[in-house]
Amino acid sequence: MITVYGFGKQIGVPDASPFVLKVYTYLKMAGIEYQIKAGMKYVNKAPKGKLPFIVDGNTTVADSSMIIDHINQNYGVDLDGHLSAEQRAQSHLYTKSLDEYFYWLTVYSRWFADDGWSVVKARFFKAFPIPVRWVAPLVARRMVKSSLNKQGISRHNADEVLAMAADTLDQLSVLLGDNDFFFNNTVSSFDAIAYAHLAELIEVEIDGPLNKKAREYANLVRYCDRIRTAYFSAS
Repeated sequence: MITVYGFGKQIGVPDASPFVLKVYTYLKMAGIEYQIKAGMKYVNKAPKGKLPFIVDGNTTVADSSMIIDHINQNYGVDLDGHLSAEQRAQSHLYTKSLDEYFYWLTVYSRWFADDGWSVVKARFFKAFPIPVRWVAPLVARRMVKSSLNKQGISRHNADEVLAMAADTLDQLSVLLGDNDFFFNNTVSSFDAIAYAHLAELIEVEIDGPLNKKAREYANLVRYCDRIRTAYFSAS
């Protein structure tokens, strides 16, 4: 059985990382059973120093996109078989937009914005022993803030970041429309990616400005409800 290494169930979602949640969702959509090993301790064991990674027999694969490629190649999975060549290209570019851009807006909402940080600090570090529990959040936040500055998101003010998030949410809402799924009204790999990123704003137990904004899109909220009910109701 495939073992997925992630951070763990947290703040109301199966994993607080959209990349881990992406892998969980894809495996569920593909009908492939997996087991979970979760915790920060696995970061040091990760081949690329990040989670998720999987162990499948004698094979270890890191990076969510490479994990999906591994599943497709070794388990005969093709959730995109109903897509045209043009739609496959669109799916690829939409995925990169969420993974490489939208993700950082979510990080900002949790680690930079004080309302999100108050929840992250209380939840993510509660299992740490004292005095590590006092020091670790400060060190971790400083590191994430540095990454946000280098990436560029935190160089914008809060209103600008909210507008940037709203722009992407607007487009996703238009793309989905009244459909159940993004392409041909049939589940595809992009649904695993889109759900993972949207759930990390809509379904989490954080009520910051970006979360409130995401919840204003009724069709995106219904979309998350639909996928959570279909694939995670027993989790």
